[in-house]
Amino acid sequence: MSIRLPKPVELYFAAENANEPSQLDACVSAHATVLDEGRTYAGLSEIKRWKAETKRKYRHTIESLQAEERGGLTVVKGKVSGDFPGSPVILEFSFALSDDKITSLAIHG
Repeated sequence: MSIRLPKPVELYFAAENANEPSQLDACVSAHATVLDEGRTYAGLSEIKRWKAETKRKYRHTIESLQAEERGGLTVVKGKVSGDFPGSPVILEFSFALSDDKITSLAIHG
């Protein structure tokens, strides 16, 4: 089943699943923030380092299950499978977008 996602979100998941943090340049703002596992990552360089580290650690992939607009955010429910206890898990990815770029992302269980 194909889910329609805004282009920056689609590009984010493509980069994630291809294990290509350099592709985040196309979809993440230079001043974006990410909240994941209780930590905040600020700026594109730090976000790319975080993404590379989590990929090394968990070797995960994400399958988008559903998406909706909620409170000005694009919220995607995704099945995350990888090398971690309890895999797979369903997580919510809440994206704020501006000028065809992701300006913030919060990942919640």
